[in-house]
Amino acid sequence: MCSNTLGTALGDFLSDQLGIGFIGGAMITGGIIALVVVAHYYTKINKVFLFWIAFVLTRPFVATFGDLLTKPFAKGGLNLGTLNSSIIIAVLFALLIAHSSWQRNNELRHQLNEA
Repeated sequence: MCSNTLGTALGDFLSDQLGIGFIGGAMITGGIIALVVVAHYYTKINKVFLFWIAFVLTRPFVATFGDLLTKPFAKGGLNLGTLNSSIIIAVLFALLIAHSSWQRNNELRHQLNEA
């Protein structure tokens, strides 16, 4: 409930109230998520705390990115519609999952070669 409420409110605030648009809101939240990832690997900040920050920020990121894809040009979107946007997002997820799986398999092969 916290993630949805805060995340949606933050996404709307960034894109509508600050007037930076959908792409600006997605870039800001995506940038903060990237900083959280960097903090995860290069600082001693509590990993659970970083997880929850990233978890809450995924909601405004996805909402503003989705609005960017689906909203009409006049409202600052790309006017791709819900079906085309869903296909694009599904392909992005599939690519990310495939990349993650490939990377993990390479790590396992490397570990087996060292043994």
